[in-house]
Amino acid sequence: MNRIALVEDHLRLAELIRQALQTAGIPTDVFHAMEAAWVAHRELGYAALVIDRGLPDGDGLALVKRLRGAGQGTPCLMLTARDALHDRVEGLESGADDYLVKPFPMEELVARVRALMRRPAAVRSERAVFGDLEVVAEEGLLRCGAQSTALAPAELQIAVALVRLQGRMARRGALEAAAWGLSDAVTPNALDVALHRLRKKLASVGSRLRIVNHRSLGYGLQDPLAE
Repeated sequence: MNRIALVEDHLRLAELIRQALQTAGIPTDVFHAMEAAWVAHRELGYAALVIDRGLPDGDGLALVKRLRGAGQGTPCLMLTARDALHDRVEGLESGADDYLVKPFPMEELVARVRALMRRPAAVRSERAVFGDLEVVAEEGLLRCGAQSTALAPAELQIAVALVRLQGRMARRGALEAAAWGLSDAVTPNALDVALHRLRKKLASVGSRLRIVNHRSLGYGLQDPLAE
């Protein structure tokens, strides 16, 4: 996923940052508390997080520590009004990748986010592999053995989300958010069309995996031969 998450409770500042990033071609979902960002990141897997230290549910560093404790290396840029050296050191030692003190030029924030998103993929994310299937996000490919097929952007994000779930179910809303973000309007049948195309592409590369839909649980990848 090329989207980032912004965790900032100051509504005006959050909107200004979101607009600056959007203008720079970086889609951004905004959260006003850590817990909401944590839940969304578990489901969607953002490319980077921009986190304010002063949040309604605590110090933003707690979210960074939680991510690192879960083995997630997602790049994190901290925003703070604190300019003391020990505050910056504390942030970096807690696992943050960069630190920006308020007020700051939006151009600098955009440049730093871009720098974090250019980090090697091996650092930013796990390999998206499940069963006989691999999603090569950097190349936009769905691969099974020697066979591969190109994925459209929304298909790619859905495929990554499903593969990372390792056979577990994803709610419809989670897959829509993975493909189009939380801020974008989604037409009612957009997910159905994307899943239809993905099913055809799974078959075209010869994968045993199938996308199944359990009404009460959602969508997931399953191997019919393993049942």
